[in-house]
Amino acid sequence: MSLEEAMARRRSVRRFTFKPISQSQLSQILWAAQGISDTARKHRTVPSAGATYPLEVFVVCGRNAIEGISDGIYHYNIDSHSLTLHHKGDIRLELARAALDQEFIYEAPVDIVICAEYERITLGYGSRGERYILIEVGHAGQNIYLQAEALGLATVAIGAFNDEQVREVLRLDKQYKPLYIMPMGRPA
Repeated sequence: MSLEEAMARRRSVRRFTFKPISQSQLSQILWAAQGISDTARKHRTVPSAGATYPLEVFVVCGRNAIEGISDGIYHYNIDSHSLTLHHKGDIRLELARAALDQEFIYEAPVDIVICAEYERITLGYGSRGERYILIEVGHAGQNIYLQAEALGLATVAIGAFNDEQVREVLRLDKQYKPLYIMPMGRPA
């Protein structure tokens, strides 16, 4: 699919089938969100002010949501393009509750959660770095949307949630600030 076609077809979808997505599809989504596009310089698929790369990506998946991957919370390791289990178990219902009871977060087989470590950028840019983080997460979200469309998947960007509750549900340290929840799956 061409970029133009993906852009024209991209829609926010809140209804998903129960069919799992493949590891290769998830791998491609994660690469589009924050993957390394230039190994020599460690540049990523998303521009970042001063190449500070403050974003961290977590994957929340239910049982049988991703072929060959157990339910749980996973951290995307950008350098090795791999996942590390952060917490075992399906927490999608808790996540949906922390997101103002938006049921489709629970109903989607996978939720991509993008967080930021603000100090990575504010140490060099001061309070202006906060704006740069919001710009960067927008780039990452759009990449996820377009890559999902190209793979026959669907998503929606969610910003309506209780930040602290989401952080607690994900069992994250205080330096991580949730910015986006992107439920993902095959469109119903």
